[in-house]
Amino acid sequence: MTNIELMEHWIESAGNDYETMKHLYSSNDYNWCLFVGHLVIEKLLKALYAKLNKQEPYAPKIHNLLTLAQKCNLELDDNKVEVLSRITKFNMSTRYDDIKNDFNELCTQEYTEEQIKMIKELKGWLKELLV
Repeated sequence: MTNIELMEHWIESAGNDYETMKHLYSSNDYNWCLFVGHLVIEKLLKALYAKLNKQEPYAPKIHNLLTLAQKCNLELDDNKVEVLSRITKFNMSTRYDDIKNDFNELCTQEYTEEQIKMIKELKGWLKELLV
């Protein structure tokens, strides 16, 4: 697969996940909504990695958004660092029972709406970089 084909694959998959995130939100399944929101950003970062790395377009098999952004040589302000770090936690918080309950309590409708707004903003920023 060429780097462009891989980039397009990740973009399409992120778009599908974005729709799933919205569906989960409308179903009041807030913790999984945010988990899938994490996947949206992860896949767009992997798409950017593919775009930037023609010789070796396959991104590392990691889920840490900040590390992926750094591997793409993105300049990040303090706000983006904080948001990427927070969204990365959504990945772990839905997987492990010892922290799942605390995360479920945090995932109110209001909190989830705020996080979706951040995910949407990051999605737009990354899509601009992918053009």
